[in-house]
Amino acid sequence: MNQNQLEQMKSKDGFIAALDQSGGSTPKALRLYGIEESSYNSEEEMFELVHEMRTRIIKSPAFNGEKILATILFKRTMNSKIDGVYTADYLWNELGIVPILKIDEGLAEEKDGVQLMKEMKSLDELLENAKERAIFGTKMRSVIKELNLEGIKAVVAQQFEYAKKIMAAGFVPIIEPEVDIHSEKKAEIEQALHDELKAQLEVLDSDARLMFKLTLPEKNDLYEDLYDFEQVVRIVVLSGGYSREESNARLKANHRLIASFSRALSEGLRADQTDEEFDTMLQASIDSIFDASVNKN
Repeated sequence: MNQNQLEQMKSKDGFIAALDQSGGSTPKALRLYGIEESSYNSEEEMFELVHEMRTRIIKSPAFNGEKILATILFKRTMNSKIDGVYTADYLWNELGIVPILKIDEGLAEEKDGVQLMKEMKSLDELLENAKERAIFGTKMRSVIKELNLEGIKAVVAQQFEYAKKIMAAGFVPIIEPEVDIHSEKKAEIEQALHDELKAQLEVLDSDARLMFKLTLPEKNDLYEDLYDFEQVVRIVVLSGGYSREESNARLKANHRLIASFSRALSEGLRADQTDEEFDTMLQASIDSIFDASVNKN
């Protein structure tokens, strides 16, 4: 584990840029960027286009370590290069941004009101690859849709089970049990999730280090007390379908939480924009998300 990166993740002002769209979410990300599915004929071409989009974001003058702490990458991005350098090395050595890898293999079918992660059959191999590519941490996502205590317990138990394996391999995992923002009992689900996360932290080894990525809660500061546990490096939040404006407003009302936005970060960016238009739009997005992450009401 890189101690300079750990210290940055613990204490520096800023937010995490999520550039980790994978197979299922890539077509939507490209459509929002102005590239329709008719523009490519294969998965290979699709991933080349999304790498070009991510490279354009990363190489923009607006994208740097002044306001961005870390970036979450997809496996293919990790193993691709920017200016002849592997992406993680470029991020840290050129920009001062910590590289994090999305490792889950997607969601299982819904059961008990939740979607667990599919079994990670290639986890050991992927973590070895991540070590070779100088990755600091990992991120894995589950989804909670209903107020079902057994389902919520199952999500958290699975996340912590994988997190322990990841920590043993020398990485700092991000646990992401997303709560569907359209859930009718969203506030109650979040309280149950909070209680289950806290219960797991209470029995976690004191030398463990992990992060949480959580849906912006209905009750402000709901998750702040998780910082009472020394194992928690940082708590970040996802936009989860809220617009950037609403995400920022909700984030400002939650002390000590910072953003880890994907769609809300790239909102408004288009393939046909000039570099000046693109950079100006991205700078405005970064500035607003940074402000919401560090300037609280």
